Amino acid sequence: MSFNIGLSGIKAASSDLNITGNNIANAGTVGFKQSRAEFQDLYSSSMLASSSNAIGSGVLLGNVAQLFNQGTIDYTENALDMGINGNGFFVTSNNGSISYTRAGYFGTDKVGNIVDNNGYNLQGYSVDANGQLQNGVVGNLSIQTSNQAPKATTAITQSFNLNSSSKAPTTTPFDPSDPTSYTSSTSVNIYDAQGNAHVMTQYFINNADPAAAPPVANDWTMNVLIDGRNPQNPALTTPATTNITFDGAGQLATVTPGAGLGYTNNKLTITGWVPAQSDGATPPVWSSNGADASAVVTLDIRGSSQVSSTFAVNAVTQDGYTTGQLSGLEIDDTGQIFARYTNGQSKIQGQVILANFANVQGLTPVGKTQWVQSADSGEPVVGTPRAGTLGSLTAGALESSNVDISTELVDLIVAQRNYQANAKTIETENAVTQTIINLR
Repeated sequence: MSFNIGLSGIKAASSDLNITGNNIANAGTVGFKQSRAEFQDLYSSSMLASSSNAIGSGVLLGNVAQLFNQGTIDYTENALDMGINGNGFFVTSNNGSISYTRAGYFGTDKVGNIVDNNGYNLQGYSVDANGQLQNGVVGNLSIQTSNQAPKATTAITQSFNLNSSSKAPTTTPFDPSDPTSYTSSTSVNIYDAQGNAHVMTQYFINNADPAAAPPVANDWTMNVLIDGRNPQNPALTTPATTNITFDGAGQLATVTPGAGLGYTNNKLTITGWVPAQSDGATPPVWSSNGADASAVVTLDIRGSSQVSSTFAVNAVTQDGYTTGQLSGLEIDDTGQIFARYTNGQSKIQGQVILANFANVQGLTPVGKTQWVQSADSGEPVVGTPRAGTLGSLTAGALESSNVDISTELVDLIVAQRNYQANAKTIETENAVTQTIINLR
């Protein structure tokens, strides 16, 4: 019996050595989760035998459990590397075969699909043809590497302050080349449908006249030129114009459009803008550049004021842009992937999903730092990072192995001692048996 007990101890110690050695070997494996040996004692019994004084029959390797505690997040230089901080696994597909991993080595293949270092496709919520995120529709994530098409300007929002202490211009009539014929000015780039940039300039003229009866105050004229030309007719330098007034508190009161401008839903409108170009001659001849423009361009100035302070544009936005080339990627902590373009725009490319299980130790390891679902693990609970109990994502980083080398080296010594002690048990039993055989 002692031979079998010692032999079971040697087998158990050998298994412990192998498990510890595997942990040490994978101390540098990204996303690796250490294992531990869980042993059980053995007792032989029969139907009528009492076990109160049973000696036992040795030891048995009951289970090899994986410990899914968090590994350290280490930053890298790859924008598509991802580390999970908390619960969950990346979901990958190998031609439809689903597996789960904590190793966030990701890049793109030749057609732009996001894949791991095994070539498996990363799963997530993709976008439709209009660039809208399709929540709940799981598929292969990909990066659109083509240029971003230009977009014509349709809306401009602007907030400015006109100096109430300023005087009326000393020169009339208005001439955009003569600063003495207007009080202040500002410009903003707008775009046609081909992505060509055009400069829209606004010239503000204070109509103040203290000598008038009654005196004129809080009254301004705003003239608008695009590329120094009339918005509807590039052959002309006459501006589109509007009258704006402010109340006694300096807040915008009325907007009365004149030639070339409309007013709809409390916004000025430019209708029929013809994008222009010069022939480069001296003097230049201006004509249409052949590009389309938005049928209506709105100009929202409702946030503007007139107080005794230096003229300033507090905020200005417009929704057009030129062609853009892919310049970089960003991933936020909820897994949303954004492409950045050279035109300053960004576009969502998809959202990474994570999966979690009721019993993560029930997952079946299949190598390559991958696990697959089993009957013991239960069904995957899928969601986006930071949703529910799922962890967050750290982009440009990887989760290192959770193996503690110091602990493993100590466990290695303990397993070695156990092996030696069990071998000594067999050696002693052999000596005792030999003594009995030598009896005469």
